[in-house]
Formats: sequence, structure tokens, C-alpha cells
Amino acid sequence: MATAPSAPPPPTPTRPFPWRFFLSALCVVGAGAAGVYISDRAFFAPQREKDLKIQELEKQKKELETFVARLKYTERRARILVLDQEETPDGPRTKLRFVEIDNEGNPIAKEKDLILTGKEVYFDCLAIKFEDEYVEKGDALRGKALLLFRRAFTNSQRPEEGLPLDERGSQPDIYAAKEAPTEFERDLWERFWEYSNDPKLAKEKGVRAIHGDAPYIRPAKNMVYVLELRATGEITIRPVK
Repeated sequence: MATAPSAPPPPTPTRPFPWRFFLSALCVVGAGAAGVYISDRAFFAPQREKDLKIQELEKQKKELETFVARLKYTERRARILVLDQEETPDGPRTKLRFVEIDNEGNPIAKEKDLILTGKEVYFDCLAIKFEDEYVEKGDALRGKALLLFRRAFTNSQRPEEGLPLDERGSQPDIYAAKEAPTEFERDLWERFWEYSNDPKLAKEKGVRAIHGDAPYIRPAKNMVYVLELRATGEITIRPVK
């Protein structure tokens, strides 16, 4: 005898999606995220920007200090002592002692005693000055100007009658060949006047100016002066006593 099929089980009741809980949780998360964002923008972001600004200012300060130090850096200097001075019919006759010194004031070359007649004493130099961008960066080859102490003369004589200061400088080509530390510098000294008359050629080497210079003083008895070259090419002479 056939049995009647069993009735299917009643459907499991579907639980409604907890929209209220979901929306509440979503609001809580959103509020939390908004709170974090607002806090970040209100408190942390300004501090981060402040820290970055401070770091940038400190970097600029260091760069400026380095640049200023390079500008003030003295590559070559000499001390000039007035040993004696007397009046003559041709003007004051002055005995000077010229000696090249380092940044600490220690002699680095042989002293030269010079006797010159005239009110004003000129110190003839040859200078090579490079473009500012190389000085600012401290370029290995062109980060500082070059100077050659050539001769001393007075207002009472022609420059060619002056007394040599740097034996290397009495003939720049010899100085260049034997004393310049790099091939780059040797080339500049050997072709000094060629570069001075060819702006395009000088520019190719990064040279801003290349010329002679002759700062001068009216020396006074027992005074001491310093003749110096800065990295930018500024040649100065000033009393220190």
C-alpha cells in the first residue's frame, strides 16, 4: 500500500537585515573618521607643515652660511710691514717687508725686503675670477678666484720698473708650467692674456673676469698691512696695526 508523500518542512523564517544597527555603526565609523580627519587638519597637519618649514629654513640657513663662508674665504694673502721710512728730494723712501702668509698668519714663503721711493705703493697682481654659480657651489676647480702677486712699484716709477713680489709671477708662463696644481690652472696662466681678450673663450672656462689689478696704499712708518684675495676675486689691502 502506497504511502502518502511527507509534507515539505516549513520554510525557515528570514531574519530581517539589521539596517538600524548597520546605519548606527556606519554613523559611528563615519563620525570617528571625521573626527580623526578634523583632528589631523586642526592639530597634526599644521604641526607637520611647521616641522617641514623649520627643516627647510634650517637647510636654507646652512646653505647661506656655507655661501657666506665661501665668499669670505681668503685664498691668498700677504703681510706688508713698513720697516722704515725717510724723506728724500724724490719723495718718501720706504722699506717694506713683503711675505705671503696662511689664514693663521704664518709665513708660507720667503720674506722679501723692498725699498721703494714714492708716496703711493702699488701691488701689481694678476687675477682670475670665476662665475658666481661656481663660487656658490664650491666647485672643485672654479670655486675660488686665483691670484698672482706680480710686482710692487710707486707713483714715481713705471710699473715695469717695479720690484718682483712672486718670483713665479715675474713670468706667468713659468709660474703656470711649474707651480699651478692642476692642468686647468696651468692652462689659464699660460694663456692669461688670450683669455682676457676673448670673452667667448673665457666663458667656456667659467671665467667671469681675468685681468690685472693693482691696489695701493700710502704707507706710514711702523704700520702693518694685509693684502688678500677673497674667493669672489675681491682684492683688498687694509691696515692691521
